[in-house]
Amino acid sequence: MAALTLREILSFDVLGDAAPEVLCGEQELDRPVRWVHSSEIYEIGPLLSGGELLLTTGLGLAGADAGARRHYVRELAERGVAGVAVELGRSLPEMPYELLDESRRRGLPLVALRAVVPFIRIAEAANTAIVTQSLVDRPYPAADRDGRAAALLADLAEGTARSQPDVLARARALDFRPERGHRLLGVAATGAGALAALDRAARQLDAELLRAPVADGVTGLLAVPAGAGEPVRAAQAAVSGRHPDRFTLALGSACPAEATWSRWGESLREARTTLGLALTVPNAEPAARPANAGGALVTSARALALERQLTGDGLTPATRDRLAQLVGRALGPLLEWEAAHPSDLVRTLEVHLRNGCSPTRTAALLHVGRQSLYQRLERIESLLGLPVCDPDSHAELLLACCAHRVLRAAA
Repeated sequence: MAALTLREILSFDVLGDAAPEVLCGEQELDRPVRWVHSSEIYEIGPLLSGGELLLTTGLGLAGADAGARRHYVRELAERGVAGVAVELGRSLPEMPYELLDESRRRGLPLVALRAVVPFIRIAEAANTAIVTQSLVDRPYPAADRDGRAAALLADLAEGTARSQPDVLARARALDFRPERGHRLLGVAATGAGALAALDRAARQLDAELLRAPVADGVTGLLAVPAGAGEPVRAAQAAVSGRHPDRFTLALGSACPAEATWSRWGESLREARTTLGLALTVPNAEPAARPANAGGALVTSARALALERQLTGDGLTPATRDRLAQLVGRALGPLLEWEAAHPSDLVRTLEVHLRNGCSPTRTAALLHVGRQSLYQRLERIESLLGLPVCDPDSHAELLLACCAHRVLRAAA
């Protein structure tokens, strides 16, 4: 089990905010760090036991002479500290020559921190990651593992994870080790059968899975191997199938396993948003739950991209007004006709547009004959005063149809 190195800790997001600059000891950055400690005590050396990254503002050195500063470095090097990081600007405007020269002589990594970040934030992030790394190979009871997985997934989705090394260490502790070339998908689901279906899909795809049960469902990350094909389609096919229980599962967009943790979190957020839309907004096409899928509805952020773009962070009053104006401007004549005559013109238009204006595909999805479909399309074009396949109006009509569904669901 490898400990976190000085190089890895210097790459943490919180340390990046401090604008670190390695002034000497670059060849020693792979030293393991046992703990991160801060102190302004000049005589700190004898109190350390080795392997620490020491943080200091240099307050205890500001008034010291050259010999005392060299002695300070010698003691730290003799105690075996992993490195020293000095915040410049308050106590020490620039790095004293004696510190830099003696650090070079002793092979001690010396880092200048050129921006102010509270040391407690740095120590908390680094020491949490160090402790987590030390627990990587320790077995946990299932209930404890679920809690740890849920906490990691929540940190990713909410953007509160500390750093890439911290996320990777916590993931490895939970046996989630996606390889380079894997594609990660965020997962959010609700329904009694979702957890079992996701586990079966991971086995079928030979995929890595990090998941945690939540109230009436599951959240997780699925790492699909490259050989499985297009990851979203592969995951949808694997999760779909005949299931005795009714559940709804949503997949986020795919991102490389080697992407930053923020990309992992973005896919999780997409999955969560998509699940909420799948549960509240009627599907544009009939048979949202295909016959061969039993009680399962499996969708993706890609499939509900328009709905996500239209709603953004939620249906605020301003968003509702904007969507209502779009619907009225583009679909007004159709809605007036539908209010006076039993018909299904708006949904017919949306299904037709979503399927490339293919009469065969549209008729099959709507379960109507070709002649009935042609009559509906003629009525639509007559009311709108333009051909439904007009490229200039295609985008606006499709957006308006989607917005109409979203607003009806929120009414």
